[in-house]
Amino acid sequence: MTLRRLRRLFPDGKTLIVAIDHGMIEGPAPGIEVIGETIDAAIAGGANGIMCSFGTASRFAEKLARIGLVLRLDGAGTRIGPQAGPGAQFYAVEDALRLGADAVCVTAFPGSRHEEATLEVLARVIRQAHPRGMPVMAEIVPGGFDSPPEKRTLDAIKVSARVAAELGADWVKLPYVEGFAEVARTCFVPVVVLGGRKQDDPRETLAMLQASLDAGGAGGVIGRNIWQTGRTERMTRAMAAIIHAGANADDALQIALA
Repeated sequence: MTLRRLRRLFPDGKTLIVAIDHGMIEGPAPGIEVIGETIDAAIAGGANGIMCSFGTASRFAEKLARIGLVLRLDGAGTRIGPQAGPGAQFYAVEDALRLGADAVCVTAFPGSRHEEATLEVLARVIRQAHPRGMPVMAEIVPGGFDSPPEKRTLDAIKVSARVAAELGADWVKLPYVEGFAEVARTCFVPVVVLGGRKQDDPRETLAMLQASLDAGGAGGVIGRNIWQTGRTERMTRAMAAIIHAGANADDALQIALA
């Protein structure tokens, strides 16, 4: 069952998953205010999957039946909360199974003061998920969200990816870094890039995605740099062209701006 679910998300060994789980922390962020429209546009653009919260998966089950579903099981404080913490597991694997998810996602922060606590949550979810045939995506952010560049070095990302694989993750989502081929080479499960903060120039994200694939990456799990561009369907289509059709960044940009 694990392989069957993974094949839906990685039909040719690569994937484009549109992340729309940001509302768990940010609320109705620009681009996902009317989240049903965002889902429709991502599907129309050719995404392989949607990563979202329990509430979104529950309320938009009919729409999401048309596409792969990655359910976020953990969460953290909101942007109006007093301080950032390590986060916690909010939902169980059984919740993902009940919603028909194809995989679950958990975040960990190696190199931060929350390293051990977040890696423990990741390991616990993997132990719960794999006996039930449920794949796990590890979202790995060295140093924590919004960490400075010195926390996101090639060595830090290479170590973090390998740690996630050693804990049993089926694939790893993490920041791109120069030298990404070393990350892909030394991590024995697929690695995909995250998008991060929205870039002013969409070509930057498209070029980063192309570079990661050229280095051996397996795609992207990207949110704000798709649905905060004002052209969700076109940006999804552009990224899908890079991942599945071998388009370069310039050709993809033409798709995005068409």
